[in-house]
Amino acid sequence: MKEYDYLIVGAGLYGAVFAHEMTKQGIKCLVIDKRPNIAGNVYTEEIEGINVHVYGAHIFHTNNRKVWEYVNQFAEFNRFTNSPVANFHGELYSLPFNMYTFNKMWGVVTPEEAAEKIEEQRKAAGITEPKNLEEQAISLVGTDIYEKLIKGYTEKQWGRPCTELPSFIIKRLPVRLTFDNNYFNALYQGIPMGGYTKMVANMLDGIDVRLNTDYLQNKEEMDAMADKVLYTGPIDAYFGYSLGNLEYRSVRFETEVLDKPNFQGNAAVNYTDRETPWTRIIEHKWFEFGTQPKTVISREYSSEWKPGDEPYYPVNDEKNSKLYNAYKELAAKEKNAIFGGRLGEYKYYDMDAVIEAAIKKSKGF
Repeated sequence: MKEYDYLIVGAGLYGAVFAHEMTKQGIKCLVIDKRPNIAGNVYTEEIEGINVHVYGAHIFHTNNRKVWEYVNQFAEFNRFTNSPVANFHGELYSLPFNMYTFNKMWGVVTPEEAAEKIEEQRKAAGITEPKNLEEQAISLVGTDIYEKLIKGYTEKQWGRPCTELPSFIIKRLPVRLTFDNNYFNALYQGIPMGGYTKMVANMLDGIDVRLNTDYLQNKEEMDAMADKVLYTGPIDAYFGYSLGNLEYRSVRFETEVLDKPNFQGNAAVNYTDRETPWTRIIEHKWFEFGTQPKTVISREYSSEWKPGDEPYYPVNDEKNSKLYNAYKELAAKEKNAIFGGRLGEYKYYDMDAVIEAAIKKSKGF
């Protein structure tokens, strides 16, 4: 008899939800993580009384009522609404693109005038079938908004020209002919009061957790402890990169405490010009309507991933999708291991989708 039924590699959202659901069914789980903390990329750390999103801003939003009710078992959510601001050389614009944006950009006042301006610029660009991100963006919002608010930001984020990026990346771009500053068109939205780490700790309550434990360096020993493994780490690393490295975009953060109560007056400000090296600045206190005397900001820099970096965004182009499918075939042959989550499935996941997928994997819903 092994000590555990399931070894769960990764104490992020996917692993924590899966562990919670399996434990409810009487299945004994051990959760391990190579980091010194639980909660994966949603980890929040308290600095100066402010819950700092250490691995980047995470705003919970969903239209799935079951998922919303599920997370509310573990945390009380505030009413935070994501309304980012774009800064282009000191000019400030509302995001998502809406009537405030169009008024500031062109002086238009009515939705009809805004639609006419976009159509005029789209026609002038002569785009009928958008072949890349640049053409797709211009056909959605016109040349002026593309040049000021999309081009520089996107090229910093992806590290390549917009003409080389596929059009589908920007197809879901919110464009509104209303004065609605809510970025996410979601029925339920907010931030867990007290931070995400507290929420994940509640999910893992009563479950054995070991941190600073690298599964792949101790695989034989760890596998001997449980009948089955749920692996949420990078799928290519699991197989020793035997077929080659999957590619990611990575993000680096420079976080500092400032001896002032307010730095930028908003949780997120995107720097959309090409010259500013960071993509955005996060001011963490505004996620929870903070009143602390100090503030904490994080400058975010996008970079190409290399081994040793933290993998963030899968590059789901044709080459990487093909390589992932080859790894997926290897994974299907693993008798006692299942793979899940952003890194295990090499896909971009919103938080609500991660939670839903983990519950389904545990046969919950």
